[in-house]
Amino acid sequence: MRETLRSWTESIETFALEVIFGQRKGKRAALLRGLLYAVSRLFGVAVKTRRLLYEMRILRDSTLGVQVIAVGNLTVGGTGKTPVVEKLARELRDQGRNVAILSRGYRSKPEPFLKRLANRAFLRKDKAPPRVVSDGKSLLLDSETAGDEPYMLASNLRDVVVLVDKDRVKSGLYAIEKFGCDTLLLDDGFQYWKLAGRRHDIVLVDCQQPFGNKHLLPRGTLREPPSHLSRASTIFITKCNGDTSSLRAEIARINPSARIIECVHNPLYLEDVFTGERFGLELLNGRKVASLSGIAQPESFEQSLVKLGAELVYSKRFADHHRFTQQEVINVINRSKKRQATMVVTTQKDAVRFPRLDRRDLPICFIRVEIKIVRGARDFQECVRQICFR
Repeated sequence: MRETLRSWTESIETFALEVIFGQRKGKRAALLRGLLYAVSRLFGVAVKTRRLLYEMRILRDSTLGVQVIAVGNLTVGGTGKTPVVEKLARELRDQGRNVAILSRGYRSKPEPFLKRLANRAFLRKDKAPPRVVSDGKSLLLDSETAGDEPYMLASNLRDVVVLVDKDRVKSGLYAIEKFGCDTLLLDDGFQYWKLAGRRHDIVLVDCQQPFGNKHLLPRGTLREPPSHLSRASTIFITKCNGDTSSLRAEIARINPSARIIECVHNPLYLEDVFTGERFGLELLNGRKVASLSGIAQPESFEQSLVKLGAELVYSKRFADHHRFTQQEVINVINRSKKRQATMVVTTQKDAVRFPRLDRRDLPICFIRVEIKIVRGARDFQECVRQICFR
């Protein structure tokens, strides 16, 4: 039942994206785009009204007395946020801060349906403690329970606390009281205004698709208008592989005081999904490989394989956050072998959602990446210094 629901949801999501980006043609698709545009205008009014209510203190935020760093995007998915959160957490930890990453756990395993229904029916507050993905010492949950990004962050940062809860005021208090944390890093937190105080807003902008198709949800992928970049104190331009002068100028026009940092996703090594064995990237050079992904922008990942010298003979794409079944992976292996591929390569984000396999005819590896700053290193250090010693 759950797998059927997930498959149906992914089909709707894929169809919606094809309509939004004009890949679906015909009168029906055009009519649907018109309806989505009308809804997006209402969505824009709702976003601005909600923000105004917080500014007028009609909707109240909370202050916990610690540093709060909110990392997020204007658009939905695909900016490379998780590696930036990891880099910030590692840098702050190295500077002596006791960091907790607070995530809402997008597509993590929900509570039982009847319990959620009863809580809503009787207006009960959720008193359950946040899910502890990592206590700063050990990895405590799997990716299905925790969610992809929290599990990936906890795997890469074993000495940083990672908590999952939709109420990040509650999880922030838990991090302070139970783990003594003095710095809260909100993963995907730019639109989370309930937690204020000593707050530092960091926004990521994808160099390749800065503002999507420039329409708000649901007609486009924007959560807020580009003008709301004015709230950010630091802006990361990600996936910088070309001229960024026009984008920098546009950002500076909206927010002339923000630090602008340019970065790329730098591949480090290959790692076997099942054994953990690591290999140098030179293993891809001249090799026939297949790619398997369930991410927002698979084109960037596939292009990175070609840049590393691989011959991409087959690629299979699934919806973002897709949880693979054993049969799906075996089907990919079979088709890859027919194309004479000698390896299947995936992303680390996808690797955490892999099932156990009864047969492994081909090695399956993921590429471990990190954020590399290519412009604005001093601004990044100043950002960290301001957070640590404010």
